[in-house]
Amino acid sequence: IFIYISTTANVTKTLSQTTLYLQALPSLINNIDQTSNLPILPFEDNEDDNDNLFADPSRTARLSRASQWLLGNIFGLIDGNDTNNKEAYHDGDIFLQDYKQMNKSLKIYVYPHSKDDPFANVLLPPDTDCKGNYASELMFKKALMESHFVTKDPSEAHLFYMPFSISSMRSDPRIDVHGIPDFVQNYISNITLKYPFWNRTGGADHFYVACHSIGKIAFEKAFVARLNVIQLVCSSTYFPSSYLPHKDASMPQVWPRGGDPSNLLTSQRKRLAFFAGAVNSPVRIALLKVWENDTEIFAHFGRLNTPYSEQFLGSKFCIHVKGFEVNTARVADALFYGCVPIILANHYDLPFSDILNWKSFSVVVHHIDIPVLKKILQGISNEQFAMLQSNALRVRKHFQWHTPPIDFDAFHMSMYELWKRRSVVRVRLTTSMEFI
Repeated sequence: IFIYISTTANVTKTLSQTTLYLQALPSLINNIDQTSNLPILPFEDNEDDNDNLFADPSRTARLSRASQWLLGNIFGLIDGNDTNNKEAYHDGDIFLQDYKQMNKSLKIYVYPHSKDDPFANVLLPPDTDCKGNYASELMFKKALMESHFVTKDPSEAHLFYMPFSISSMRSDPRIDVHGIPDFVQNYISNITLKYPFWNRTGGADHFYVACHSIGKIAFEKAFVARLNVIQLVCSSTYFPSSYLPHKDASMPQVWPRGGDPSNLLTSQRKRLAFFAGAVNSPVRIALLKVWENDTEIFAHFGRLNTPYSEQFLGSKFCIHVKGFEVNTARVADALFYGCVPIILANHYDLPFSDILNWKSFSVVVHHIDIPVLKKILQGISNEQFAMLQSNALRVRKHFQWHTPPIDFDAFHMSMYELWKRRSVVRVRLTTSMEFI
C-alpha cells in the first residue's frame, strides 16, 4: 500500500510539472516564432516525464549539458570506453544459441475457430494482404499460422494463443471500441468452459497480440486475466499499469513495404533530421514549436506533398516523436530507409530491447532536450554516425514482416520474446477469482 501511494503521488506531481514545462517551453528558447498556428491540445493523462523538467532552465546550461552529458550517455564516453555501444546486440552469441533452441522447440496452441463463426473476421487470419499502421497485429497472426510453431496437440504447447484481433474488433460495428472489454471477457469465459488449459495457470501461459493502443483496455473486465496474460504489443510504455515489462513484450509497429529501396546505400543524405506528422501530443507541439522553421531539421506539420521516402533517404536522422501513444511506424520506417532513428518517446519499452543494443543504432533523447536537439546531433562525428547507420542497416531485418516468415524477421523476433516468457513462475488461482 505504501508503494502504491508513493508512486501515485509522484505521478500526479509529475503530470503537473510536465504540463507547466510544455506550456512554458517557447519562453525558454530564444528567437521562437510566437505567432505559430500550431493547435494547443489538452495534456494527456498518460504523459510520462518522470524526471525534473525544470532542471537547467537556461539555454546555456542546456547546451552545456547536451555536449557534456547527453553525448557521453549516447555513446558511453563518460568512462572513456564506447566499445559496448558499438555492438548491435547485447550478446550476439547467447542470442543465436537461444534463438536456435527456440526455433527448434517452441510450440503454440491456437484456439481453433471455424470460418462459419460469426466473428471469423476477428478470430481468423485475413485472406488479403495486411496494410496500414496496425498491420503488425494481423501479420503476426498470418505468419504464425504458416509457421512450424503451431501444434494441434495442446499437451505439448508451451503457450496458448487467443487469436482475437484488437484492430478488427475496433472497426467492427457490432463490437466497436467500447465493446472490446465485453468481447474479451466473454471469450475467456467460453474457453474456460470448453477447454481445461486456462484454469491450470490462471491464463499465465496464454497470450494475445495488439498493435493498436486501444488494446490496453481489452482486459478491463477480466482483472485477473490482465495480471496474468502475456501481452505482445506495439504500444509498450513503462508508465501505465496495463503494461508489465517482465511479463509482457514489445514488438515493432511496421507499415508493410515490399522490397528494398533501390538507392539505400547510395542516397545523398544532406538533411540533418526529418519529422512529419500530425500534432497530437504536447511533445510534438514542442518539437514543431522549436524546429518548424529550421533549415537543417525538417519538422513538418501534417502530410507532405512529396513522397516520404525522399525525406527518409535524404536525411541522416529520422525523428520518432511520441503522439497519443509512444508507438508509431516511424522507427521501422527509418530503419527501412537506412535513416538513424531519434527516439523522442520517454519510457518507451523499445522492441526487442533485451536483445538489441539500441544505443548502437539510434539516438535516444529526453523530451526536455528538444531545444538542444540540433546541438546533440551536430556533436555526433562522421565516424559515430557511420557506426550508427551501419548497425541500423544490420538490425533492419528484425523490423520487417514476411509471409511466410523468414529467419530473424519481426515475427521470429517476437516469437523469441514469447519463448523467453514461457517459463515464468505462476500462481494457481481459485475458480472464484477467475473473473472479478
